[in-house]
Amino acid sequence: MPIINLSELRATLSPGQRLIGLDPGKKIVGVALSDVSLMLASPYRGLARAKLGVNAAEIAAIASREGAGGLVVGLPLGLDGSFGPAAQAAKDWAIALSAATGLPAALWDERLSSAAVNRMLIQEADLTRAKRAKAVDAAAAAYMLQAALDASSGAAALPL
Repeated sequence: MPIINLSELRATLSPGQRLIGLDPGKKIVGVALSDVSLMLASPYRGLARAKLGVNAAEIAAIASREGAGGLVVGLPLGLDGSFGPAAQAAKDWAIALSAATGLPAALWDERLSSAAVNRMLIQEADLTRAKRAKAVDAAAAAYMLQAALDASSGAAALPL
């Protein structure tokens, strides 16, 4: 399936369907879920990064269990907005994941989401490094998904 922009993705959803936010890391894929009104993103869990088929089956099972109808995949653009190798890898993964799960997907800029979440966990939650490591992936996915929901809630989303 081709990647579509976030406005188109929201338009494909049936009433009450959620979006899954994904922050694909090298070792862990952070997973977040929107609420049914597409207003609030919450951390869901982290999945061990595995072969595409394994992760696709896990994500499809989450979508089925939670009533999700689409994917928002974090796109790691460079700090200057450039589209480098990491962004290309995330785009390729999103296209393959969309095809494997049968769910439409959009990309969303996730620059510094992990850094922002780590900073919050240190300053506000006062978590140790070990506890932060367990929480940061899903929280970064929620941070990215929340930004996407906020940006697309009535106004046209910026296409990527």
